[in-house]
Amino acid sequence: MASYLRPTSLDEALADLGEAMVPPPVVLAGGTDFYPARVGRALDDNILDITAIPDLRGISETTTGWRIGATTTWSGVIAADLPPLFDALKQAAREIGGRQIQNAGTVAGNLCNASPAADSVPPLLAMNAEVEIRGRNGRRMLPVSDFITGNRRTALQPGELVTAVIVPKPARPAHSVFLKLGAREYLVISIAMVAVVLETDGGVVSSARIAVGACSEVAQRLPELEAELVGCPVDALAGRAERRHLQVLSPITDIRADASYRREAALTLIRRALAGLAEQRA
Repeated sequence: MASYLRPTSLDEALADLGEAMVPPPVVLAGGTDFYPARVGRALDDNILDITAIPDLRGISETTTGWRIGATTTWSGVIAADLPPLFDALKQAAREIGGRQIQNAGTVAGNLCNASPAADSVPPLLAMNAEVEIRGRNGRRMLPVSDFITGNRRTALQPGELVTAVIVPKPARPAHSVFLKLGAREYLVISIAMVAVVLETDGGVVSSARIAVGACSEVAQRLPELEAELVGCPVDALAGRAERRHLQVLSPITDIRADASYRREAALTLIRRALAGLAEQRA
């Protein structure tokens, strides 16, 4: 018979994960992917529901950055009082399903699901976010770029749990934007999506971070374009993005779009995002 565990503390959750349960329990944070994948069949998984652990919920500011608890919902992200650095993540949060999904779906759940089209991943990549992981051997940190290792694959080891996402404070004032293309405006899986974070100093770019999702097995940063934008005036960025900057991408052809369309869409979104940030800073 399947087990349903709902611990109320992190220590209890880690102890439950450490038990020799066969099969190992599925960690449930929001269930917005778990339940739809099991429509029409009995729920026979062992489940570890972490939504009753207070320490895993909410957003707090520290001297070095912000801590987003693993079970913080997308509605919680949208409602939080956060600086412009988080605008891209808030914009992505509004694209993650409808209001009911945003009320239940969680930051850690979207990361651990590791979909190539996960809306939160490009913003978190562009924000230099790290994933906090707890297990029997203590705590470790991984950049988001190292945490997601492939389509539906992560670096989590048996007995480990994502407890938070850590966003470092930028060195200079930062603004961000997220743009997504789908077959319709809302409630759709991405064809391509882009997140851009710019740090500026006196109207000039001091740091640029650009991430593209749904155009590779794992969302990718564009380091060549990022480097070329440093030192550029903020109001002269849109034309800087070129096809050669997207060589790191490996888009696929599927029912939503073919590979060449995805690549062109990503380029257009990058140019629009850069132009939009320039207007914000004007």
